[in-house]
Amino acid sequence: MYRPIDEPDARPLDPARLDPAVLSALLARHGWRRRGGAAGHYARWTPPGGLGGTSLLVPHDRRFPDSAELLAEALAALSRSAAPSAREVLTGLAVPSDEVSWQREIPDGGSGAARWVAQEQLRGAARAMLVAGALGTYGRAGYYGARHKRQAEGFLGEVLVGPATAGRHLTAFVPAGGGRAAVAGLQRSLHAARDATDYQRATGGMEAYDAAVELGVCHELVQALIALVRDAEGVRIAVEWSPAAGPPAGCPARPEPVEFSPGDLPALEQAARRYVRDEPSLPVRVTGAVVRLRRERPGGPGTVRLRVLTGADVVQVRVALGEEDYRIAGHAHLVGLPIRVSGRLESRGGFRRITGGRDVTPVQVDEAERDRLLKSLQENLDFFEEACGADD
Repeated sequence: MYRPIDEPDARPLDPARLDPAVLSALLARHGWRRRGGAAGHYARWTPPGGLGGTSLLVPHDRRFPDSAELLAEALAALSRSAAPSAREVLTGLAVPSDEVSWQREIPDGGSGAARWVAQEQLRGAARAMLVAGALGTYGRAGYYGARHKRQAEGFLGEVLVGPATAGRHLTAFVPAGGGRAAVAGLQRSLHAARDATDYQRATGGMEAYDAAVELGVCHELVQALIALVRDAEGVRIAVEWSPAAGPPAGCPARPEPVEFSPGDLPALEQAARRYVRDEPSLPVRVTGAVVRLRRERPGGPGTVRLRVLTGADVVQVRVALGEEDYRIAGHAHLVGLPIRVSGRLESRGGFRRITGGRDVTPVQVDEAERDRLLKSLQENLDFFEEACGADD
């Protein structure tokens, strides 16, 4: 899960290594106002929104003898500032990051519970959108389901997020070193989704959504947009690159924000259904460790659940097997061996099920892996079920 910006890495900023141009760019991005200063020497910056507080003196560059002292004073003033944007500026300095911001227009007022719900809606939709951007780095698909999900969610552990103010505004800081491909892909796919939605609303056709898959638009992204737009009067999503790293190759230096409105919901909902319906099943040959067996009666077919080792981009799958293949899977499980099975990975249910399972074969592994599998079996004997019961 991504972390709030008040829990960044505890690494103090070194004024001697601070680029004044980067600090100035971040101050401008987060609403600080430049109020003049000694020409060619420094600029004076004041907090956004007319808030009181200490202004900052930021040198134009490091040529002057007092540059390091001014930068140290500016950092100290930011750390003491009551302006929420001060924390965002410090985060951008500590971890050079690309920023993704979401702005939702929602009705004013409401109870505290309603505001909490709005905040959670915004956080959940923003998280889902970042995951959708990461999914696009593993390949193109209209619907990913469980495929690549663990890897896509992995990078969220490095993402810092600000407060979801009243469910209206949220900013995510994605480290430029590790998450840039996901953010760049997200920026392209959002514009492609906007173009496809405009085309559908103008013509009624869905062809643009089909073509947009190659630009990263998918069911997961569209569902995140639906969650953002629902119960809102409008949504604005903006991407801004790290001033220290500059824009990625092939991306505009200042991407235009993308906006969606409630009038877009019918087109988005139709696209979400279409992506799930049209994504084909895949032939696979999967190697996995059996973690559960179940069948309705002894001596018949059954279902096994595998922890996938190779052959499919999912963590676990369920496989329906005939009597002989089920018996082989059970024996392999008892002696701590994974199995290999062929079939079709079905899109229905999120690519979590293999149909037509056949050719089950135990797979030899080294002693260390076998010992680990046997230990797992001993610790989870309750999962080894030959008793009657429905498949879960």
